[in-house]
Amino acid sequence: MKTINAVQSQFAQIKTFQGPARLFLIATIFDGIVYSGWGLFFNFYILERGFDRGFLGMVNAMPSIAALLLGIPMGLLSDRLGRKRAMIAGLTISILCMALEVTVSNPVLILVTAFIAGAAGSLYFLSQAPFMMKVSNENNRTLLFSLNFGLVTLAGSVGSIFAGQLPGFFGSWLHVSAGSATAYQAVLLASAALSIFTLVPLALIRLPAEVPEQAHEVRQEATLKQVIFRPLTLKLALPNLLIGSGAAILIPYMNLFFSDRYQMRDQTLGVLFSLSALLTGVGSIIGPRLAGNLGSKIRAVVFTQAASLMFLLVLGFSPFLGLAVLGYLMRGVLMNMAVPLYSAFVMEQTHEREQATVNSVKELAWQVGWSVGPYVSGVVQQAYGFTPLFVATAMLYTTATLVTWLFFGQHERKLIKANQDVLSTLPMQAVSVEPGEALDA
Repeated sequence: MKTINAVQSQFAQIKTFQGPARLFLIATIFDGIVYSGWGLFFNFYILERGFDRGFLGMVNAMPSIAALLLGIPMGLLSDRLGRKRAMIAGLTISILCMALEVTVSNPVLILVTAFIAGAAGSLYFLSQAPFMMKVSNENNRTLLFSLNFGLVTLAGSVGSIFAGQLPGFFGSWLHVSAGSATAYQAVLLASAALSIFTLVPLALIRLPAEVPEQAHEVRQEATLKQVIFRPLTLKLALPNLLIGSGAAILIPYMNLFFSDRYQMRDQTLGVLFSLSALLTGVGSIIGPRLAGNLGSKIRAVVFTQAASLMFLLVLGFSPFLGLAVLGYLMRGVLMNMAVPLYSAFVMEQTHEREQATVNSVKELAWQVGWSVGPYVSGVVQQAYGFTPLFVATAMLYTTATLVTWLFFGQHERKLIKANQDVLSTLPMQAVSVEPGEALDA
């Protein structure tokens, strides 16, 4: 009953969102629905094309390599274009490249299109957190971040159920096996085509007139090195580096893990992924209430990440399918509940003019692991299976949780107050002093 009341209370706050925030959430729903088919069947498509898991790892690593190399330039481009234009441009280019990725047959072209899609996707995603900061206030900000994350997964749960039936549908229509490369290709092309619907609500967003972000370019470019290498920026990025490295070697291959170890069929995978997305979405929406009950976002982040570790080990080492499914579902709920809370915390510690840059550094740290992790994972899978990957991921997650608590666990309230005090006393031209320096002292 308390859980139901918590969800109802959170949804009541949605009424406080203005038009831009609501349209953004609608785009989020479309994005979650149409991307589910891609995430569910892309790995199978590459393998059915005759490529080995080593090449699959290289393809999966390309978007992360692009984000690693171009993340900070994409953040600066977002500042120049503005958040709305940056999201539309990034998403449009990403959709086109995804379609090409499953149309071309040359392995080099597959890698190139995956790289470009990753760069464009980076522009899209890096613009989201600063946009949400701009269209929210202190009272509804955490909920907006959590809804953005939660609605993607909730919509993905619906999409996964539907997508799980599509290989059979296209296989019957095209007179090929449901597990053939042709059937998977049709599913992926349909997903790319439907992604166009995500662009519509983004195009309808109308932001109030304000000082153009370009007016701050000179100051931002002049202090770029200072912002990137500021101690607080690096501290905020380190947990993402550790968690991203752990996730990169394991999470992209959960479909293969269940298929290899338990011979799970495509339809069952679709239902499982859908249920996971559903529970994760509900959990992320409850996340702001948990943060309120515990007294801070960081306490909620550490609590949920630590609790998820037990279920990660159950998933990796249980000989029983039922326990593995339970571990998969609970790990996803708890680990992902922390994501929007930490993102909101990071943005709150950053001046508006530096949010895209700091967000780029945070995501850059995440992509370091993803740029090499999928390839390393593919090689390890072929030689040793999944067991070493579960051990490595558990160790990295544990370290990330400890680092987050050591850096921020006892300082969040003091840090927020210090940020507010510094900003209220400094003139505009002197805001190059980062609010978070109070923690670094």
